[in-house]
Amino acid sequence: MCGPTSLANIGLFLGLTCLALGQATLAVDGDPVSKSAAPLVDKMGRAQAENRPQASYREVLKYRIFPSNNLNSASEILAEVDFQPPRTKRYAIQKTSGSRRAEQVVRSILDHEVEASAQGRDVPSAAVMKDKYDVTYLGEDVLEGHPCHLLVLSPKRREKNLISGEAWVDKDTLLVRQINGELVKTPSWWLKKVHVKIVFGFVGGTWLQTSTEAMADVRIFGNHTLTEEIVDFRRTGVVAKAGAAIHSQQ
Repeated sequence: MCGPTSLANIGLFLGLTCLALGQATLAVDGDPVSKSAAPLVDKMGRAQAENRPQASYREVLKYRIFPSNNLNSASEILAEVDFQPPRTKRYAIQKTSGSRRAEQVVRSILDHEVEASAQGRDVPSAAVMKDKYDVTYLGEDVLEGHPCHLLVLSPKRREKNLISGEAWVDKDTLLVRQINGELVKTPSWWLKKVHVKIVFGFVGGTWLQTSTEAMADVRIFGNHTLTEEIVDFRRTGVVAKAGAAIHSQQ
């Protein structure tokens, strides 16, 4: 396992990146996308606003941190997150195995999420995304059976937590289903290169980030991976599943 400084920076990177691109505001309407496509960006923003959580929910998240070539040595943390609309989010660590530093990393990620939710920064505005990215339309693609627009994300500046890569936007809902790329600027000297994959989907009728994988090339210690996934979800007393990875709790 990498040292405490490098481990903490991997976790902080993941938490901040998920907030920065939580539901990236992108413009798509079958036409080439550019920073001048303001009406399309506004349409995307409206689609996101309409899919913000309107009801309280509880989810259990599983985090794993491990050397990329050795999943068996993973530290694993389960955290329960409660959301009360419009902006209240709380969490509690349910279980920790492996490195205690891994729990500190997860707490750092969740602390940032709680703060961002309270300040209304959990879903970026269209104006913010237009300011930070140039977006290029590549064409159409199918992602796990869903027709999507495939876009290229090009950060306008080398800022921390911005991703250079691709985004798959659902053609029907205009919501981002997946973002895949590299961090243009790492938050620490320890991290030479970081690749991130963020996946979104409907869980019990609520559009959420369902999983994240961050792979970091850590100086001296080699490649490490941090993953996050939903393993349980409840809304208003009803258990809802989002794929095979989610299990109900009675």
